[in-house]
Amino acid sequence: MKKTNDFGRDSIPLLVLKISVPFMIAQFVNVFYSIVDRIYVGNIPGTGAEALAGVGICAPIVTLLSSFGTLFGIGGSVLFSVRLGAGDEKGAKRFLGNSFSMMIIVSLVLTVLFLLSKDWLLNWFGASEVTFPYADSYLTIYTAGTFFALISMGMNYFITAQGFPVLGMMTTLIGAVINIVLDPVFIFVFDMGVAGAAIATVIAQMSSCAFVLLTLRRKKMKVALGLTKPELSTGMRIVKIGFSPFLILATDSIIIIALNAVLQHYGGREYGDTLITAATIVQSYMLLITSPMLGITGGSQPLISYNYGANRPDRIRKTFFWVLALCVCFTSVMFLISRIVPQYFVYIFTDNRECVQLAVWGIRAFTLMIIPLGFQYVIVDGLTALGMTKTSLSLSLFRKSLYFGAACILPLFFAAQSAFYAEPVADGVSACVSCIVFSFIYRKYLRGAGRLKDIKI
Repeated sequence: MKKTNDFGRDSIPLLVLKISVPFMIAQFVNVFYSIVDRIYVGNIPGTGAEALAGVGICAPIVTLLSSFGTLFGIGGSVLFSVRLGAGDEKGAKRFLGNSFSMMIIVSLVLTVLFLLSKDWLLNWFGASEVTFPYADSYLTIYTAGTFFALISMGMNYFITAQGFPVLGMMTTLIGAVINIVLDPVFIFVFDMGVAGAAIATVIAQMSSCAFVLLTLRRKKMKVALGLTKPELSTGMRIVKIGFSPFLILATDSIIIIALNAVLQHYGGREYGDTLITAATIVQSYMLLITSPMLGITGGSQPLISYNYGANRPDRIRKTFFWVLALCVCFTSVMFLISRIVPQYFVYIFTDNRECVQLAVWGIRAFTLMIIPLGFQYVIVDGLTALGMTKTSLSLSLFRKSLYFGAACILPLFFAAQSAFYAEPVADGVSACVSCIVFSFIYRKYLRGAGRLKDIKI
């Protein structure tokens, strides 16, 4: 039985399914077990709504910390895949080792930095007197486990890049199962509340981290993991490629911060926390859409990069097509689910009637343009895999700027909850712009054979 995938020869539709679907499932499971935290927290007797709002306020910081995993994980794995495609295993090993070394250093620095500044950050991000204790408890424990979160997330890209997507999926499955089992134990049996949710998450991340490191040391890996002294020139190349996905994910934090701050400001003392609780539920639902999509497009990146290294634009074209088809099918299904049964998702978080009604409406508002959003994801991640980081970053920041502006402006003229419409406005407009930009790139680089020479990576 064949256990590895040949990125240069196997059928593209089959490769997209074999690589992207496990990565998609892994991303879904990853976000699922983060949502499980919120589900259990939202059902804490007496204080569930306030505790859920507190955890929602931590979301931007959690996202920001995770973005450093993509900085070195995607940045390093793209260059790693290009070297493998060119037959340069020694060069691939250098990118693997440097990515690992830099992740260790950065994770330790981030742990200290965020622990020292967390009080200021939480107040700035919209914590009220009621929600601050819950947010502070969760964030303190979560930040202490930054090392395990970054290593497990960042190094997992190198497992998929070597043709083992199922092993990459196992990384998140292990963490998910452990987190789901431990959450009710720490939250309810040990009566630790929000702190218990954070402890369960850190233990799960420790387990995933151990699995990733042991897997990358296995003999079956074409390029095994080793600790390397960081090289400035290699590190700069990794950061250059990884900066686009890093900033894309990091700016998600700014969007969540802006939305929470706007809702708290315009909702006032009485309605602000209710709006943030509803927004936390809506954002959790959106993660069930955007994270699997990121899995589809992110899982295809090693395939695109490998064939770039092998100078095969014909295979790159086919990869773009089949990844886009998979994204459109997935978002179409999720669009229909969002219209028909969003209330069942909301009920697992809370039975507060006001929060339920607001969150159900918010889900339907947020998902109005998720099908065009699939085009945006495919184009941005595909261009990153080709080393066109300036273009991909510009397209992503354009979308985030639209979101930020709409979230701040809409409540000036309408009710506070009108900020929820910032998502579909940004998704629809940015998808149109991305398609126009990609049409020019397609004609220049991908239409015929041998047209990749102008791309620098």
